[in-house]
Amino acid sequence: MKHDDIWRAIDSLAAENGLSASGLARRAGLDPTAFNPSKRIGPDGRARWPSTESISKILSATQVGIEGFAALVSGQPALPSTQRGPRPGVGRRVPLIGFAQAGGEGFFDDGGFPVGGAWDEISLPEIPDPHAYALEISGDSMEPVFRDGDMVIVSPSSPIRRGDRVVARTRLGEVMAKELKRQSAKRIELRSLNPAHPDYSFEIEDVQWIHRILWASQ
Repeated sequence: MKHDDIWRAIDSLAAENGLSASGLARRAGLDPTAFNPSKRIGPDGRARWPSTESISKILSATQVGIEGFAALVSGQPALPSTQRGPRPGVGRRVPLIGFAQAGGEGFFDDGGFPVGGAWDEISLPEIPDPHAYALEISGDSMEPVFRDGDMVIVSPSSPIRRGDRVVARTRLGEVMAKELKRQSAKRIELRSLNPAHPDYSFEIEDVQWIHRILWASQ
């Protein structure tokens, strides 16, 4: 077993259960950051392995045996498709990246649709928008509405009205989750979800795109 294979198996186990790595850790009663990418390499640059206790807890939480986990390590599903029952609420796979990554280049086209091969994937309830994607929240800047490790499901094609929670990206590459306070032909006003943070107002041409948040996995 290789270090990368073990971590890929954990990510695959999370995806098969419609979770992010943080969500899987939380379901197993672990620290939500236990499986973060930063925890996979030590400060000295050496590979860091998950503990047998953490593996045991996530297998118990997902009701997968050690044979199923071994299959994931080898790149196979935890169970053959003929043995896997339907998972409640799980539909098609949608692209997933961390919220902090969304400000980088190469993840969205000019229209704000997800592109490129760097996205992860996660299984979620059926979303009518074929371009829907998921963002994993990091940090506390969006509390108490969204917390670290939550996933927000975003729909580029859904109409947006005042009061909707949205993800907006500026022309400067800043990405933020806010509430649409007001939109006119010239300006967009956004209300911060965390009362400790200020509200924002942009000229319409300074906003690259704005998408509606359909729901959050918490």
